[in-house]
Amino acid sequence: MGVPLTPATALLAIVIMALVTFTTRIGGSIIMSRIPIGPKVERFINAMAGSVLVAVVVPLAAQGDWGARLGLLATLSAMLILHKPLVAITAGMATAALWRLLS
Repeated sequence: MGVPLTPATALLAIVIMALVTFTTRIGGSIIMSRIPIGPKVERFINAMAGSVLVAVVVPLAAQGDWGARLGLLATLSAMLILHKPLVAITAGMATAALWRLLS
């Protein structure tokens, strides 16, 4: 049961995805504005951020190629040394790209 790909259906898909994204972002803000941020909620939010990061990084490290692994190592090293996320991300991306270019 496929939908034919036309410019109209592509535009409809983009609009639907944008609405879903907008709704989840606004919904989260509305819900969190009604919940008092106490110590337990703050600990939960901080733990969620770390768990999402681990959920993204561990499969990449385990199943990725050497470019991905070296990129993760460069990102970690730059973040520990410089404490600047944008620089660390750039270092990781550049390392992975350079490895893939040379291998």
